[in-house]
Amino acid sequence: MSDRYEAVHVLISGRVQGVGFRVWTRNEAMRLGLTGWVRNQEDGSVAALIAGSDDAISTMIERLKRGPAGASVSRVATETTLLERVPTDFRITG
Repeated sequence: MSDRYEAVHVLISGRVQGVGFRVWTRNEAMRLGLTGWVRNQEDGSVAALIAGSDDAISTMIERLKRGPAGASVSRVATETTLLERVPTDFRITG
């Protein structure tokens, strides 16, 4: 049995700051039963770590490509990662 868990790091670019993107992301993730975090980056992008079922992660990535009203997403880059510990909730960390 593995003691590492698969998750996805996501970097969302475009007009994604100042439009409620982090709160929207947290709410969507919680609806899908995902855990992790979301935060603004200094370069104007938004980064997130998403952990949960493959189906829920796929759905979340599709939702991130659209974003909330007022956002204009130009790129969503994903990278699978292994975690030693799965987050217990979904937080806005910055």
